[in-house]
Amino acid sequence: MKNPTELGVHEAVDAMRSGALSSRTLVDALIERSERHSDLGAFTAVDWDRLRDDADQADAKAQKETPLHGVPLVIKANINTAKLTTCAGTGSLKDHVAKADASAVAQLFDAGALLGAKGNMHELAFGVTSNNAVTGAARNPYDQRMSPGGSSGGVAAAVAADLMPAGVGTDTGASVRLPAALCGVVGFRPTVGRYSNDGVVPISHTRDTVGPIAKSVADARLLDVEMSGDSSKPANLRLSDLRIGVPRITFYQDLEADVDAAAQAFIKALEDAGVTLVEADIPELMETDEAVSFPVVLYEFMQDLPAYLKENGLDLTMEQICAEAGSPDVKGLIASLLGEGAMPEDAYRNAIDVARPKLRKLYADHFAEHQLDAVLFPTAPLTARPIGEDETVELNGARVPTFATFIRNTDPGSNAAIPGISIPVALSSTGLPIGMELDGPENSDSHLLAVAEMLEDIAAFSSKPNL
Repeated sequence: MKNPTELGVHEAVDAMRSGALSSRTLVDALIERSERHSDLGAFTAVDWDRLRDDADQADAKAQKETPLHGVPLVIKANINTAKLTTCAGTGSLKDHVAKADASAVAQLFDAGALLGAKGNMHELAFGVTSNNAVTGAARNPYDQRMSPGGSSGGVAAAVAADLMPAGVGTDTGASVRLPAALCGVVGFRPTVGRYSNDGVVPISHTRDTVGPIAKSVADARLLDVEMSGDSSKPANLRLSDLRIGVPRITFYQDLEADVDAAAQAFIKALEDAGVTLVEADIPELMETDEAVSFPVVLYEFMQDLPAYLKENGLDLTMEQICAEAGSPDVKGLIASLLGEGAMPEDAYRNAIDVARPKLRKLYADHFAEHQLDAVLFPTAPLTARPIGEDETVELNGARVPTFATFIRNTDPGSNAAIPGISIPVALSSTGLPIGMELDGPENSDSHLLAVAEMLEDIAAFSSKPNL
């Protein structure tokens, strides 16, 4: 058997059911590795004694048939848990312990999973670097000088570094898929509404969703089944049946050279495996997305966060949240929203009533016209960049905005509420992971996961950080 820390969720559960492994042995190995690599900054809160006790209780159960029996998970720090703090990476919530687990993760615990740790993140999930001035920067296990992406950077770093077998993050515009891509793991964003968002510190109720981060698509699917209640899986799906869209003008422009090379190599591998590739672009997609993205997020954040605070009995104002925010980018954003930078309601209404329906129709028409199972594109146009480059990063010899560049490809599907999954496909010439994303039609989640699992086999990515 592998070293226990290298096991994915399926492997760990199977080993425990067979008697080859105990939850306590797994937990002890993960704790030792987590302590040894604490410099990754992957966690905001742990309670190792409590985790050991939980593992002992799992081992004492006569029946070990629950789907996630005895497997610890890292849960992002903006998802409520009753046993560890839900700080959302911000100063004013540093001591906040929720009264109950968020609904989605409660379903995982009901299925036998253990709360392993809380994952570090970009403050309040408002960024893509996880360079957090309150909790400290999360680091990329492939190169600790580099960002793991965000906002679920700590979760992705922990899974990639074998500190936890899998975890749950949140994704508004990129925040599960991007860190998964930059850390060489799998990140799945479901159709909005597939999982409950109850008990999650929000940005935008119409865009936010929790999502699994795992070592394999099969493990992501295992978490998906428990959070969604949907165990359906297409039967007898063959590579020769698949029609995958390749929107080159829409998603393949101005890529880092290594990302471009990896994308073209993967496309060629799919073609050689018998997949039908359909080269067709999605007109007006990026312009329409721009009319949705920030108007929705910046308006809803100012309604949704106060509602969460009230629901959770937290006597805090947005002014206090701003005052105790530590990261300059987040503090500046909230300050602007409290002042003259507030998003006008008419811009929000246009985004919700006009631009978003148009965006969703663009996708629906594209999938239907070309009879596509999914569209395929690089999750991010570039690989991980150094920690501290929060404002701009270098891409093809130019300095470009960090946030807008990293979410360029992930954002449109988010606003259309469709499912997307990032799978690792290659390492760059400097040893950094590269991910490719598949986006599918709305509510095609189970089918998309099945397609991704087949394509994951073709990618055959097996690299691990040299820790």
